Amino acid sequence: MAKLYVNPKHQMGHINPELQGHFSEHLGRCIYEGLYVGENSDIPNTNGMRNDVVEALKEMQIPVLRWPGGCFADEYHWMDGIGPKESRKKMINTHWGGVVEDNSFGTHEFMELCRQLGCKTYINGNVGSGTVQEMSEWVEYMTFEGVSPMADLRAKNGHPESWKVDYFGVGNENWGCGGNMTPEYYGNLYRRYQTYVRNYKKGQEIYKVCCGPNVDDYYWTEGVLKTTHAHAEWAHGFMNGLSLHYYTHPDGWDNKGSALDFDEEKYYKTLKKTLYMENLIKGHGAIMDRYDPEKKIGLIVDEWGTWYDVEPGTNPGFLYQQNTMRDALVAGINLNIFNKHCDRVKMANIAQLVNVLQAVILTEGEKMIKTPTYHVFNMYKYHQDAELLESYVETEEIGGEKKVPNLHESVSLGKDGRIHVTLNNLSATESYDIEAVFTETAVKGVEGTILTGEMHAHNTFENPDSVHTEKFDKVEIAGQNLKFTIPACSVLHLAVEI
Repeated sequence: MAKLYVNPKHQMGHINPELQGHFSEHLGRCIYEGLYVGENSDIPNTNGMRNDVVEALKEMQIPVLRWPGGCFADEYHWMDGIGPKESRKKMINTHWGGVVEDNSFGTHEFMELCRQLGCKTYINGNVGSGTVQEMSEWVEYMTFEGVSPMADLRAKNGHPESWKVDYFGVGNENWGCGGNMTPEYYGNLYRRYQTYVRNYKKGQEIYKVCCGPNVDDYYWTEGVLKTTHAHAEWAHGFMNGLSLHYYTHPDGWDNKGSALDFDEEKYYKTLKKTLYMENLIKGHGAIMDRYDPEKKIGLIVDEWGTWYDVEPGTNPGFLYQQNTMRDALVAGINLNIFNKHCDRVKMANIAQLVNVLQAVILTEGEKMIKTPTYHVFNMYKYHQDAELLESYVETEEIGGEKKVPNLHESVSLGKDGRIHVTLNNLSATESYDIEAVFTETAVKGVEGTILTGEMHAHNTFENPDSVHTEKFDKVEIAGQNLKFTIPACSVLHLAVEI
């Protein structure tokens, strides 16, 4: 019997709700068809936003949404997406599928979507092909109240009141699609551009995110921080967050594999690559500690998740893939890791929200399904705004040569006063007996929810509830302990009354 130890007396840090954030890019059918169908669509909508998708995301308690990219952000010129829709400029989306982007979803539409969702806003600015003036005027357009050219233009376009921009990314992947820059060059550009991301309203300061590394590019992290923190006495306030991008590719970038057609070896290989996220957080965190020992700068993992080959017969530039119990475990592992490192990780954004990569929702015309990944986020929402508790689970190595732990957990004290345990069983075939021990704490009650199924299990438009959460009530309470059996290939949430 494996032991899970929880110390409710030792709080390790605060878990920002934004660790469960999301990402929406002008890519494939994420924005158009997925989130936005337009006011004249036969699909039920409010101001063009799909009602079914909005309601599902509200249930999941989406905390923050990143937009408009991604690689698209560094070719996006925001003025193309404001004003009367019939006069908005059309363009070719050169990054994603070569399709026409008609800019009918722009700044006003994004802010309306976030209003309906009740979530925070994360805007990504254009450094790769945009000017300082363009970025400065966008911030003014969105956040300035008073007499100014951009505030007047916003009012002319139907929104006299300013919006709140919670997070602003100064460029995206500037080491690659955002300009193929060196870290020193980008670091100096960041110092310049961020100067004009003005805080126009007291109490509504914008959290500025600097473009950080791709995977294990520690040279980039070192070079950017060295440049941005030169003359450190002047650098206060330059940067609130540093981004990190890491996708789980089972066989690497050139051979991503299928979302549905995989064997047990590939299953464990995927989970092992997912666990590498912890190495990256520690590695980049160690560099950040030298420049920011007080951890004032957050690590922002604003692109993560599985990336497979597209589904057969779909546009290769649309990155549409299915979502199985394997992906549910990828989500659970990552969210546990972010919780455990909440002292440094302050926001994370899975890629992407609808119909793209590891999406929580898939749509097809008027149909909508929730993926296994959706159900994991819906279970993990109880960690939002909670206090991380010290915890440890006894594990054994499984997976043959791939060597992954059989169990993976994180534990928090929620705002509701209950202890929330999220425990993943990574084994594709074996269940495990667990004894959860709560230090110097009597357990008064427990409620459980579980997501489990064969590793290929997934939802389709013909069978939308093949994978779904169920009540988990096979838990024995014995004083300070809980005893239960966790099934193979499962994600479990226990809400424990103390």
